[in-house]
Amino acid sequence: FGTYYELPLLAQSVVMIATMIVLLQLCIQVKEPTQIKHSFTDFDLNYFWNWSDMSDYFIFLGLITSTLAFLTFLFVQSTLYVEFLGFSSLLMEATLGLPQFLKNLTNKSTEGMSVTMPLCWTAGDLFKTGYFLVRQAPKQFWICGFLQVGIDIAILAQVVYYRNSPLPILLTSKHSRGTQA
Repeated sequence: FGTYYELPLLAQSVVMIATMIVLLQLCIQVKEPTQIKHSFTDFDLNYFWNWSDMSDYFIFLGLITSTLAFLTFLFVQSTLYVEFLGFSSLLMEATLGLPQFLKNLTNKSTEGMSVTMPLCWTAGDLFKTGYFLVRQAPKQFWICGFLQVGIDIAILAQVVYYRNSPLPILLTSKHSRGTQA
């Protein structure tokens, strides 16, 4: 049945999941309220993971967890399935910074990000990847670790680069510079 995760990695996962749920609840509470409420059952991809109520997130997470638990129950004897599932989860974690990198690239700005934040991400991910190497974890662990460190360094480079660049000027109709249509 695949390669067992070490107890510290399991503990880290549980703490991270709990932390993410708390942060998600905080984001929902501070988000500007809108007239239109969006829920998971709307099935509107434009508002996927941008729902108005915490219960929608729990419904989705319950469904995805139940589905994966059922599939794992069915295919527990398949080494290919178990290894694919493990690698998929590691790859998802490794690419968590990618949306931030793409947002910074699109906005040509890292406004609101300090150098400290990506430095701490990089330090933590370097430590974790080093742990994988020292403990001779299976290669998918350190491959994904190096990918995660690479994304962290790319975000750190953006923070340094955009910090010294002027903010892009976004013109709207009420802020146009003396021209009238």
